[in-house]
Amino acid sequence: MSRAWLRRVMTCGGVIIGALVLLILAPIWIVVCVVIDVFSRKWRFPTLRLIAFALCWTWLESAGVIASFFLWIFGQGKNVKAHYALQRWWAAQLIRSLRLTCGLKIEVSGADEVGDGPLVCFGRHASLGDALVSAWIFGSLTRRYPRYVMKKELLADPCLDIVGQRIPNYFVDRGSAAVRQELVGIRTMAAGLGDRDVAVIFPEGTRANDKRRTALVERLEKRAPDRYALFREANFVLPPRPAGATALLEEVPTANVVLLWHVGFDGLDSFGGILRRLSIKEPAAHVTLELIPRESVPSGDAFVTWLDERWMEIDEKVKQAYLSRQGES
Repeated sequence: MSRAWLRRVMTCGGVIIGALVLLILAPIWIVVCVVIDVFSRKWRFPTLRLIAFALCWTWLESAGVIASFFLWIFGQGKNVKAHYALQRWWAAQLIRSLRLTCGLKIEVSGADEVGDGPLVCFGRHASLGDALVSAWIFGSLTRRYPRYVMKKELLADPCLDIVGQRIPNYFVDRGSAAVRQELVGIRTMAAGLGDRDVAVIFPEGTRANDKRRTALVERLEKRAPDRYALFREANFVLPPRPAGATALLEEVPTANVVLLWHVGFDGLDSFGGILRRLSIKEPAAHVTLELIPRESVPSGDAFVTWLDERWMEIDEKVKQAYLSRQGES
């Protein structure tokens, strides 16, 4: 049995068993979670709500796996549009589940301004749900077909493993020494990008938090003093890694660029962070898409500087948005 099949047997079996166990034992874990939250004086019941979302997630994962199995059985394993439709449904239902269980509210600006033609999206990365939210936005709100550069660790998610490999995505090995090979994979993913397609990458490479920001910025002090001087003032973003973004732009020279950034997902980079947020208030986020004409985006070394400057602009916009929220509360 190949490694991929072994992985899928374990992950698919795990989510299906998890869905059944959570459903059957619901009367027990509901009571346990309520007791934990009451004794912790967490009157918003964050533990209960997070486990309730876990129930929804396991069933939606199971439904996605089963649907992908039947697509394969009926000879539609290479039907890209059918799998995009499945992904669109899956992402929309997960967003709805987050709204019902955790009270998550998401406002989106700029989705109706991205226009036609191929797009390359550079997204800010600060939470566990960034890829999901962007898939929902591009799939349901702009009716596009997103292609992702994702870390290979996400293959542990059975829907991303099966459906995500039947549509044009690339799962990058962040620890690979064969950087050139990874860039070729990114280029291959973006090849033939159509008018309704969007190639999405998160240039920071990992979820931003204070600890990572400090460590990454300190590394720049000797290697790239100019970048260090710029990003030492950052409060929310990480220094972007330009190689993957550059590969996308070189592969699709006619694509416009979309910057995707958000306010409200900070601190949701771990399950502990999610519990803390749910304990305090209803989670709410605002996602912004900014369209940038391709002729405004330089190439070569100038692109690295351009990307750094855009990222620090995003940092300032996020800062001002949080200050505005504090003033309103």
